[in-house]
Amino acid sequence: MLSVQGVHAGYGRIEALHGVDIDVRAGEIMTLVGANGAGKTTLLMTICGRPRATQGRILLDGEDITDLETYEIARRGIAHVPEGRHIFPRMTVLENLQMGGYAVDPKYFSSDLERVLVLFPQLKPRLAQRGGTLSGGEQQMLAMGRALISRPRLLLLDEPSLGLAPLIVRQVFEIIAAINRDEAMTIFLIEQNAFQALKAAHRAAIMVNGSINLRGTGAELLADPAVQAAYLEGAAPAAGGPP
Repeated sequence: MLSVQGVHAGYGRIEALHGVDIDVRAGEIMTLVGANGAGKTTLLMTICGRPRATQGRILLDGEDITDLETYEIARRGIAHVPEGRHIFPRMTVLENLQMGGYAVDPKYFSSDLERVLVLFPQLKPRLAQRGGTLSGGEQQMLAMGRALISRPRLLLLDEPSLGLAPLIVRQVFEIIAAINRDEAMTIFLIEQNAFQALKAAHRAAIMVNGSINLRGTGAELLADPAVQAAYLEGAAPAAGGPP
């Protein structure tokens, strides 16, 4: 579905991505793991058109989207849930969800809203509440719900566990798995929480200093001694509760 081919990108004279090659197949959860500053967020932002790739190309179902404007990329079925959630804090939960449907035929909104509230029942009694008054976990659910309202074919998730309590982290990853399983949603997941991310992944890759240096299935990378030493030591009990 998505093919990133030899992509370089950065900010001014600072290059953050150095010839990245990665593919996301239809219907899978593809996970990219790496330390803070490895270039993961820059990759997602480059897929969405900001910053621009300076070299290489990005294909969506064979169409070159490298130079498209961000709104044109969104209209082709890519939705981005950014790191830090970035909801509209002064707008209500319902208004935030309505913003997700700006590029979609309004006739779908009622049914899509019902679907999102089934996935995230905590939001239903808070539809009239300002987004900024929600808990961190509820804001993450709102950000994901807003993205789903746009009816994406590909969902980009950037650090969905960031700043959340372990119990909420587990709940968020259960919802990610359910979206992929029940709706055949293709998901490209960026995470520092390597244990949960690799456990959820069909395939995965490790990014170091703006380059991909290891690939495999989620299970293969979970079992890899080098990955365990670099990213997993002590992570499983903290992320998933007592062993």
